[in-house]
Amino acid sequence: MNDQTRSILHEVMEQQTVSVAKAGIICSLNARTSIIASANPRESKYNPRLSVVDNIQLPPTLLSRFDLIYLVLDKPDPRTDRKLAKHLVSLYYLERAQDVERVSIELLTDYISYAKKTCNPLITDEAAEKLVEGYVQMRRVGPSMVQAGRRTISATLRQLESLIRLSEALAKMELSQQVLEKHVNEATRLMRLAIQEAATDPTTGQIDMDLINTGRSARARQTFNQLYEVVKGLLDGFPSHSFRGDALFDKLIEQSAMQVSHHEVEEVLQRLQEDQIITVAGT
Repeated sequence: MNDQTRSILHEVMEQQTVSVAKAGIICSLNARTSIIASANPRESKYNPRLSVVDNIQLPPTLLSRFDLIYLVLDKPDPRTDRKLAKHLVSLYYLERAQDVERVSIELLTDYISYAKKTCNPLITDEAAEKLVEGYVQMRRVGPSMVQAGRRTISATLRQLESLIRLSEALAKMELSQQVLEKHVNEATRLMRLAIQEAATDPTTGQIDMDLINTGRSARARQTFNQLYEVVKGLLDGFPSHSFRGDALFDKLIEQSAMQVSHHEVEEVLQRLQEDQIITVAGT
């Protein structure tokens, strides 16, 4: 996805408008619509050791605006493999069974259009209490997994807003004028499943919403800060106050027990340059 497409999606998902510039005229049009997106992992294979952000290379500021994020992974499972195989084979039968009643595209389109026009469900008192309870329970997951002074964030107010939208959508599906407890329960179930799949830190197995919101988990931030201080301390070991990146990396490997990569060291050097501690010359 190029930068222009990303900026357009940012505007649509944040402000529900899209700007069009043509023949020197710039206008802003309403874009109140739902967005369903799919993405393939880089190198055409999902790496379980990396986060969702690193696998699909989508900015966290854009990825975090989706209400539900599901991973569709090809995991060997006899039950699902058999079910999928039977479905594919059935497509090539000479005589296909017609005992299943199917809904036409036209009918489904009319139903959705009618629901959007006629249904404006209101949240009942019981449903409101369920929304608050569901959000608080998701928030409790973070503090319950505190380890080594780290505190992960398992849910934010953005997830609460998503719960409200999902509950209202489930009510509209039933042409209901009220959001009931059953709608909130189903929305909470969908949200928990999405968070468990997309917001799990591959290095710790813990749920951390920062993976989606910022692209970096709490543990990764802690490791980066430790590496930052180590590299900052090594700078005094260069008498000439100048050094090459490879020399710094070799010295870091010799004097530190941390297992780091060249990419991580480059990120630290970039931060040191932003903090005006060092000046990078050349490439």
